[in-house]
Amino acid sequence: MIRYALLSLALLVGGCRDPIPEIAADISGHPLPSPVPRPDFVLTDMRGGSYHFGDRTRGRLTLLFFGYTHCPDVCPATMENLGAVMNRMPAVERAKLDVVFVTTDPERDTPERLQQWLGRFEGEVVGLTGTIAEVEAAQRAARVGVAIRDTASGNYAVSHAAQVLVFSPDDSSHVAYPFGTRQASWAADIPKLLERWTGS
Repeated sequence: MIRYALLSLALLVGGCRDPIPEIAADISGHPLPSPVPRPDFVLTDMRGGSYHFGDRTRGRLTLLFFGYTHCPDVCPATMENLGAVMNRMPAVERAKLDVVFVTTDPERDTPERLQQWLGRFEGEVVGLTGTIAEVEAAQRAARVGVAIRDTASGNYAVSHAAQVLVFSPDDSSHVAYPFGTRQASWAADIPKLLERWTGS
């Protein structure tokens, strides 16, 4: 899983020969070679309703992560770190941030399952699922590698992209954070990301 995730990150940030100076200077995330537009997809939220990612998050700092609830390592570690940081953020800053978790294993990750699993972590996270086709389309729209499900056994694994994409209030992604980003880095960077492209 991790090997595939690292490959996805390399593909996403590869070719960046001249990193954007204002990003590379003091932010831990990897600068992208060019801004990625905020993706436009519709999935199902944890209440069973439709969630239009583009409309619901437009103009807001949004952290987008693709994973699955049966993941043994990458997903729980990432959500634990983000949740702990969100829980310590001042309310005024937290209100400007959206964190969205999209399952790469929709056959097992029902809205109820997502609600139960995400409830283990601190912070408020939007959990999304859908059909396999819808989830794969969302990954393509976000320009990450489409997850690979090895369904030969009942308790199967899913190889998926492990980076967290950051969509800024200017509705583009300029940076991605790899698996293993520490809480201290998130805590230091999120306030900078909130003001970087809007001055807010």
